[in-house]
Amino acid sequence: MTTSLRAPEVFASACPLDCPDACSLEVRVEDGRVVKVDGTRLNPVTDGYICSKVRHLPEHLYGPDRILHPARRVGPKGSGDFAVISWDEALDLAAAKMREARERHGGEAILPFYYGGSNGLLTQETTDARLFYRLGASRLARTVCAAATGRAATGLYGKMPGVAFTDFPHARLIVLWGVNPSASGIHQVSLLQEAQRQGARLVVVDPRRTNLAKKADLHLAPKPGTDLPLALAVIRWLFAEGKADLDFLAAHATGGEELRRRAEPWTPARAAEASGVPAVEIERFARLYAESSPALVRCGWGLERNRNGGSAVAAVLALPAVGGKFGVRGGGYVLSNSGAFAFDRAAAVGEPEPSTRVINMNRLGEVLLERQDPPVTVLFAYNCNPLATMPNQEKVRRGLAREDLFTIAFDQVWTDTARWADLVLPATHFLEHEEMSRGYGALVLQRSPAVATPAGEARSNVEVFAEIGRRLGLARPGDPETADELATALLRRSERMRTELEREGIASPDCGPSPIQFVDSFPLTPDRRVHLVPEALDREAPHGLYFFQEEPASDRYPLALISPATSRTISSTFGQLVRRQTPLEIHPGDAAPRGIASGDEVRVWNDLAEVRVKARLNPDLKPGVVLLPKGMWSHNSLSGNTANALAPDTYTDLGEGACFNDARVEVTRA
Repeated sequence: MTTSLRAPEVFASACPLDCPDACSLEVRVEDGRVVKVDGTRLNPVTDGYICSKVRHLPEHLYGPDRILHPARRVGPKGSGDFAVISWDEALDLAAAKMREARERHGGEAILPFYYGGSNGLLTQETTDARLFYRLGASRLARTVCAAATGRAATGLYGKMPGVAFTDFPHARLIVLWGVNPSASGIHQVSLLQEAQRQGARLVVVDPRRTNLAKKADLHLAPKPGTDLPLALAVIRWLFAEGKADLDFLAAHATGGEELRRRAEPWTPARAAEASGVPAVEIERFARLYAESSPALVRCGWGLERNRNGGSAVAAVLALPAVGGKFGVRGGGYVLSNSGAFAFDRAAAVGEPEPSTRVINMNRLGEVLLERQDPPVTVLFAYNCNPLATMPNQEKVRRGLAREDLFTIAFDQVWTDTARWADLVLPATHFLEHEEMSRGYGALVLQRSPAVATPAGEARSNVEVFAEIGRRLGLARPGDPETADELATALLRRSERMRTELEREGIASPDCGPSPIQFVDSFPLTPDRRVHLVPEALDREAPHGLYFFQEEPASDRYPLALISPATSRTISSTFGQLVRRQTPLEIHPGDAAPRGIASGDEVRVWNDLAEVRVKARLNPDLKPGVVLLPKGMWSHNSLSGNTANALAPDTYTDLGEGACFNDARVEVTRA
């Protein structure tokens, strides 16, 4: 008897992972298994090619770390000792633990913990939110990334849709501020190169001399946490030199004079002292920006990761308003375009959000250890690997070790968090379930089918959260539960998008695929004006908007530790595939007095923890700055912890975001 295999098939798909580009994909499947992933030209931004991370998806789907079956912990916490159980047993156990927590302490004893492990619209904030809302669980403030930038953008512009990536070649000046597309958003690189071929000049603001910085016309390398005085100095120069567009400010903005007053103290000389960027370079940048049109600021998330993050982003986003750079194709700014899409989340969830307590995810360790009232006794982690991604990592680890905490990890692979869980559930990958996703840079919405057979017994988020709801008696007739029902509910506000998606496989938001700011898209503020010093943000910032909080370095911990993204992981996703040790990068000028050479084992430490890794000398770093990238897992260091162990769980000035780049450390040979 012979076994016949199905003929190879090729399917269209779309990547929903935490990246702004939203690749359209072509997936080759043989006998239900993905064997190759490539790009298509359906999304004009991604234009037929994809990053190496997604190209290696078969290794992620079928590697030895894939979770194939539900499992319950049978050994000590953190030992990784689990026994396989059935889905019925697993779902009964999850429901029983949540029921018990609610009966003993109230629903707030349950904490759902999730972020961007899948940015798919169907697998997050649909059936999961319905379950936790009806349980009366604690709500999660998802602030580890984009909290400060989101508050700044909303306050100034109401999250106005930004310049389309495909319009980069129209710009004559492009400023990359706190963003490195080579690592996160590779499709922007070719568009930047095309713009340079057409005569655009490039400015990069980054404490590292990245590959793009090496090809730039001007590289400004501020100390971490000092982007704010740098941006304010440029704003001051524009006003002082008569280069501010006063007519635009009068017609389309409020707070222009107050912004001018707050920027006034920041002369190039004072900003140079604070930031470490020479005054002559600050003035050169300001003049270049003033004299270029169209001029585009591509603002990233790197500049928000410190105590001044929200004010820094606000000052950077104020530049095109002060400089009069709107109203032309390729001019203005782009940050996140997620606000361009009008989805009906309430219809998909089918339950109003309760007024239960809100827990900031950056304080997970503190919340687990300090026994709030009520204490968190059930932690449900999904679409997230908190032990690898949250600040103050050792406190998070101690919290997960609590014997009276029941942790459920619902994931595709055995993450660091899953190994500390009490119950592990196998999740499907986006190629194994139906999904809908939108770009938050690329202005596209895409729908993708399930193209592969789920590995092992993996099940989708949509299915599992709905089933737990049924077991807890929380399901109601008419709840949207299938992928089609959820997609229909989400698109209820836009018949055009729904029709376009069905017909073309891709849709653009109401502002169109390539909006011109102040022509096709306008501020989404109540008065449709730019609010340069919005009252709400001024009240929220501890010392007022645009106030500069000084450097937290000390004689004991003189080095600033940064943890930028790399081309190997998306946050911590795919970290199980990166098996080699990750070195600490240190400038030769900082290494020499410490007797450190490349390859030496070093101890990186502060009052929170110490991390042991090998050293690598990197002359492209700013002196006084050391680097351990984000996305590391425990196996990437000699000590079993990562840069997050050294990061404080303090808050940004706006949005209570994470301050990873406020980590200050010392480095010595081990």
